[in-house]
Amino acid sequence: MIMGVVRLRKILLGIAISAGLTGLAVPTATQAATSASKVAKAKKTTSAQNTAKRKTVVVRKSQAKVAKAPVRKTVKAASARSARVKVQMAGGRTTSLHKVSIKQKPAARSNVVRAAIVHRPSMGEALGLRGNDDPLELNSSVALVIDQQTNEVLFSKNDSAVLPIASLTKLMTGLVVADAGLDMNELITITGDDIDTVKGSRSRLAVGTTLSRGEMMHLALMSSENRAANALGRTYPGGLQEFVRLMNQKAATLGMADTRYVEPTGLSSLNQSSARDLATLVSVAYQRPILRSLSTSPGYEVELGRRTLHYNNSNRLIKNPEWDIGLQKTGYISEAGRCLVMQAKVAGRQLIMVFLDSAGKVSRMQDAERVRRWVEVQTGTTQPLARHQPQG
Repeated sequence: MIMGVVRLRKILLGIAISAGLTGLAVPTATQAATSASKVAKAKKTTSAQNTAKRKTVVVRKSQAKVAKAPVRKTVKAASARSARVKVQMAGGRTTSLHKVSIKQKPAARSNVVRAAIVHRPSMGEALGLRGNDDPLELNSSVALVIDQQTNEVLFSKNDSAVLPIASLTKLMTGLVVADAGLDMNELITITGDDIDTVKGSRSRLAVGTTLSRGEMMHLALMSSENRAANALGRTYPGGLQEFVRLMNQKAATLGMADTRYVEPTGLSSLNQSSARDLATLVSVAYQRPILRSLSTSPGYEVELGRRTLHYNNSNRLIKNPEWDIGLQKTGYISEAGRCLVMQAKVAGRQLIMVFLDSAGKVSRMQDAERVRRWVEVQTGTTQPLARHQPQG
């Protein structure tokens, strides 16, 4: 009896100990379900984070493509060495700014293009001159047409405005050289001092190129060659500073009170004048046969050892048989817009035309054509002028 009780107690104690150990080692059903739920949530969170990362990478790649797309569309390859930047202007018109090397690294080239497409208004535009209407609906902010023989003003638009004149400066450069009576056969060599550090423009006249003074004059007046023009001033007796002084002195002597020169190329926007003063300059320059001949030359070839450089006149009207041009000069920098001065025979009259701050590469030529047809209408030598339709 006693032994049975002891055995029973041992059995019960073993069962109690077994049950206690099992409770410690094995979770209940509720605990197991909770643990599984936490694991599932953790997996979902990790999966969502991975998906978000993949989407972020895709979005960033797409944004990169979108950012690059305008640059690829903006730059249109013009040759293996350069590309021309096209800029959308007000009214849907496009205009070319300048050439950008496509040999640069992609990142560097993109930065150049983005900088190039920032619109920089000309001085005339900044002054509000481009908003002024005129009967002929010209593209130029400033225009003046004078009968050279009678000094009668046939047409004027903002003719007293003083603006940058770009390469029209070279007409005064040529006048100073022509009046000095220097030897046109004297050889002049292009040096590093002739490189454009103002606008960074390029030139086919490499440092070390040697041409005669007459050839330098030819290229400066006909093709607006900047290094040639600077070399003319640099090699003038007394040097560049003396040459610029004589340019301003000549302007003062001619009564060009609105005119100022700081260098002989026109690359500086500080070279400024008015249409009235420029008409005076054209009239005086026309009296120099060498300036008439060189400025109206259709083209010229320069022999440089084994190479031959062919230059064309910067004024396309020179080759137009409908025009009889006695003297001309074109000009362009961003601050000045497109500029043009000419002496031409129209409907039997010797006219002087001045066009400043025109927007668009061919717009100044279009203005000259409109004036020519308008004058012909006045003299009854052509059909009535059709109303101008702005180009889109």
